[in-house]
Amino acid sequence: MKIAILGTGFIIREALTAMSEVPEIELAAILARPHSVDKGRAFAEEFGIGKVYTDYDRLLADPEIDTVYVGLINLVHYEYGKKALLADKNVIMEKPFTTLTAHAQELADIARSRGRFIFEAVTNRNCRIIEKMRETLPQIGRIRMIQANYSQYSSRYDRYLTGDVAPAFDLAACGGALYDLNVYNFNMAIALVGEPEEVKYYPNIGFNGVDTSGIAILQYRDFVGVLAGAKDSDSPCHFTIQGEKGWIQVPGKPNEVERLRICVNKKIEDFTPPADKNRMVQEFRNFSKAVAENDRSFMEREIEITLAVMRTIERARLGAGIPYPTDVQA
Repeated sequence: MKIAILGTGFIIREALTAMSEVPEIELAAILARPHSVDKGRAFAEEFGIGKVYTDYDRLLADPEIDTVYVGLINLVHYEYGKKALLADKNVIMEKPFTTLTAHAQELADIARSRGRFIFEAVTNRNCRIIEKMRETLPQIGRIRMIQANYSQYSSRYDRYLTGDVAPAFDLAACGGALYDLNVYNFNMAIALVGEPEEVKYYPNIGFNGVDTSGIAILQYRDFVGVLAGAKDSDSPCHFTIQGEKGWIQVPGKPNEVERLRICVNKKIEDFTPPADKNRMVQEFRNFSKAVAENDRSFMEREIEITLAVMRTIERARLGAGIPYPTDVQA
């Protein structure tokens, strides 16, 4: 894969560090806004990126680029992803995939019709532990409950309290705790047990209408899930599935997924796979392998999970009365 990186923001350094660990990936270019071009050049020098662009159309016209990684704010994921697909590039979209289910479905349909690949970069859907969870799930018996908490006091929250609103806390940029942190809980739950029948979201709303934290209730046919996400407070984090014969738990933040605790018939064991240098390495390894082997079944499995997550979090957000500027396009 010859990848162009879109953006110079918070997530980019981590993504570049991870991609550098995958030999099959060539860091071909980076896109920076004109006022951030120096930052783009610094990334290019540090990570050996061949080209720095400030014009997206020129980047997409570059025949040496076959894939773009969209690491921009939530608001523009759909626009930049669609342009890339129509230019016959593969797309890796940072989570959340889009802000609207209709946009997510359109991108999936374009990728399919043009023979391109499109993936959502969500660390806990592309790790050894989730495969172990899938293997173990039948052993814990009939599922009775899911409990999950991803709470992390945001480095931008103090600024927010003074009225200095970063995109992560800005409704105009499609920010908020649901799409930023709790989305990891939704991804893991839906990847493991499927789409819920009903969902309700109970948010704590900040001064500008954004959800700074909240709890989602997922109702399945015969069990319930309780998913908490907070950017305005902190606590120990976990993701736990409880069954009649035991439980499985990811201790810690569900975006890192470093180890797994398994309890079956009151016997507890720990599973800790060999760790990569960076939590995002495995997903980029998976994406590059799928493209190299033209494994469209992998893409189809992943995109169906993405679409189910999008449907569910959109229902949760709209049900809680949280508006996004993209809603007018629905």
